Amino acid sequence: MPITVLLVDDQELMRMGLNMVLEAHKDISVIGEAGDGAAAVAAAVALKPDVVLMDVRMPIVDGVKATEQILASGIESRVLVMTTFDLDEHALGALRAGASGFLLKDTPPEDLVSAIRSVAAGDAVVSPKVTRRLLSRFIVDGPAPRRDPVVLDVLTEREREVLGHVATGLSNIEIAQQLYLSESTIKSHVGRILTKLDLRDRVQAVVLAYETGLVTPGA
Repeated sequence: MPITVLLVDDQELMRMGLNMVLEAHKDISVIGEAGDGAAAVAAAVALKPDVVLMDVRMPIVDGVKATEQILASGIESRVLVMTTFDLDEHALGALRAGASGFLLKDTPPEDLVSAIRSVAAGDAVVSPKVTRRLLSRFIVDGPAPRRDPVVLDVLTEREREVLGHVATGLSNIEIAQQLYLSESTIKSHVGRILTKLDLRDRVQAVVLAYETGLVTPGA
């Protein structure tokens, strides 16, 4: 079965371009479009796409609120947000709301397709470089609220260590190499971290690691 995608952008030309790129791949099917956040929520609930490709800056209801509402609706769709600027506070808001990652609108088509496939498979799309810049700007050095580190007390020392490596952008296999453990062991640790902290995926884990001060840019 192809990966079903809902396109959400207030610019019709942008939606047309994305549609052309995605429909060129047999394993991806665009099943709907929306021009604002309110329409996106309604379409997502009705169509239940695998992936919602969401613009964060839109009229009526922005992409952040739309993401919150879609994920709160109980459907299993995953949200991948797109933004024009890498230092966009709206993108951070979408990650906090539960988006599975974000891309810049000038992302090469092949990278966009790869990101959609990854998100549909249950993975998170996190660019370590861009994510660290984003979190540094709005959390570490900016006005965004911080989280009390006490929320991490439910983790073991090893789980805290693994979370720190996840926050720096390392993959499971890279963390395994760092800690001299098997990849399956790291995968189990990550799963327990997400469960204990009630997080949706690695993206939210990265955000929380920065919000609590577990890691800082450049660490």
